Amino acid sequence: MSEPKTENMPSVRGKLTPNRALSDLTWLRVGGAADYLFQPADVEDLQHFLAEVPADLTVFPMGVGSNLIVRDGGLRAVVIRLGRGFNTISIEGDLVTVGAAVLDAHVARKAADAGLDLTFLRTIPGSIGGAVRMNAGCYGSYIADHFVSAQVVARDGTLHEISADDLQFQYRQTALPEGAVLVSATLRASNGAPEALHARMEAQLIKRDETQPTKERSAGSTFRNPAGFSSTGRVDDVQDLKAWKVIDDAGMRGAKVGGAQMSEKHSNFMINTGGATAADLETLGEDVRKKVYANSGIELEWEIMRVGEPLLEQQD
Repeated sequence: MSEPKTENMPSVRGKLTPNRALSDLTWLRVGGAADYLFQPADVEDLQHFLAEVPADLTVFPMGVGSNLIVRDGGLRAVVIRLGRGFNTISIEGDLVTVGAAVLDAHVARKAADAGLDLTFLRTIPGSIGGAVRMNAGCYGSYIADHFVSAQVVARDGTLHEISADDLQFQYRQTALPEGAVLVSATLRASNGAPEALHARMEAQLIKRDETQPTKERSAGSTFRNPAGFSSTGRVDDVQDLKAWKVIDDAGMRGAKVGGAQMSEKHSNFMINTGGATAADLETLGEDVRKKVYANSGIELEWEIMRVGEPLLEQQD
């Protein structure tokens, strides 16, 4: 593969890096290089870049890499990663407007400080941009339940405000247009006492650490729950049609391929035990899907996004 050049790329105020390895930017620490990584300084810088960059260049917006496998051959695209210019939070009444780069947990804490309940975000890994795009949810609440509007830069560089109708929220997915970059979102929250909200989040963190491999390299839930809803964590939560349950029933808790393993602690969490390749992780996931289908007739759907190309030798 010839190394991408920056001569034909727009001049930017942010940082544009050709042939940038992505493994250190994902929670699973695997994957090859992107043709380009662009870290825009602000919304205007992003608009200028997308308006001027060649139209045939694929654009891939990337959050903090918490729910992502980049394949070992890398990504033939310009990866957009938002940073410091997209991390503001403003609160007015019951509305919380957040830059797309702000971590979900930080939004939950700041809202609680202001007496607003977005506590469901506290244990969701990643940033708000990804949370909106994937309609993230936990404890029976979803982004869709709180979403008011979002600001999006389209592939042609134009800035738009979009509504819930535009996004067509579904379980773990939305209809965000290809190549569009979400730059901020406004959420509506109900009122609550700050002390009670923070106490609830502390309890959530304790429960999470007891049941999930939070000290391991993972990307959160590997597969969507077949029933089409999140694990709520509530007392009345039923165990049928949960991804972890059908994985257990298929005998795949703790299953391994190379350095990849389905966690012994939570069988719907895939972990990099050290030295795993993206191919190890994806192969293990497909093995799990096959075993679950053979055992129960249920076809698990990936929740982790997988992008890019395998290495050439993996294709042979």
